[in-house]
Amino acid sequence: MLSRIADSMYWMARYLERAGETARLMEINLLYLVEAEEDMGEEDKWRPILQITSAEPLYIEQYGDGSITTPRVLQFVSAGRTNTSSIRTCLRLFRENARVARDRISKEMWEAVNEIWMDFDERLKGTLTAERAGALFVQLRNQVARFNGLTASTMMRGEAFAFYELGGCFERADMTSRILDVKYHIILPDLSMVGSALDYYQWAALLKSLSGFEAFRRSYHSGFMPADVAEFVVLNRDFPRSIVFSVEHIGSALQTIGLEQKDATRTAFERLSEMVSETSEQIFNAGLHEFLESLLARLTAFHAALAEEFFQ
Repeated sequence: MLSRIADSMYWMARYLERAGETARLMEINLLYLVEAEEDMGEEDKWRPILQITSAEPLYIEQYGDGSITTPRVLQFVSAGRTNTSSIRTCLRLFRENARVARDRISKEMWEAVNEIWMDFDERLKGTLTAERAGALFVQLRNQVARFNGLTASTMMRGEAFAFYELGGCFERADMTSRILDVKYHIILPDLSMVGSALDYYQWAALLKSLSGFEAFRRSYHSGFMPADVAEFVVLNRDFPRSIVFSVEHIGSALQTIGLEQKDATRTAFERLSEMVSETSEQIFNAGLHEFLESLLARLTAFHAALAEEFFQ
């Protein structure tokens, strides 16, 4: 397979996954604005979104006064043309990469790519209100799920599919790590908050932002203990958005692609796998933030090795 095709399949999956994950985050945060206590300011509610998407420095640069408001964040994260991680930018690059790899994807996938891009490019024009944005986020989540279903049911298995799966699982592991790191730090409650209604809602919102609320409730019956939430999101092999699930599927994709004479990629993946083989006790003894920080660094190193040995 040509390296540019492999690169496009990988990034096509990453950009679609990023758009869908960002839409889910924004949707849950809009609900949080309605249900959270009134004494929490807009800035406290929206800054985590900018931090998770690594867009805070660019936001501050674009809006010189540094004020974080709902209308600004909605526009910047959803349709910002200068924001390289905005939903609109991700969908545009999703289509560009699909076009490059057009002969490796099915006709149904290509039709869905164009439908998604044209629909949302039009809907993201103009000023977004909270009501309009909420409906848009729900629709985009549904479109991403539909596209993934089309991919699973119509695309030939082989190297192209493996690079697509690799990109999607990498982005999911990266985004899940960022969401857990930022939100866990923010909502880790003091003892006076444990068991309160706000405490319950905040942990539920974290899980809902990962589509894991119902799955968590079926796995744990002692309420929303912070350690249980972290263990579920990091180490549960049956939860499709857990970090360990994503890393294991990255390994399966690499087996299909083959790592002969790809020493840097093999070594980087082995170092990544080591982290998700730890127990929850080992992770918490060392510190969850430190674990996630190291995991993100190893994900970055894995991507760099992959790009150098496969895409350049």
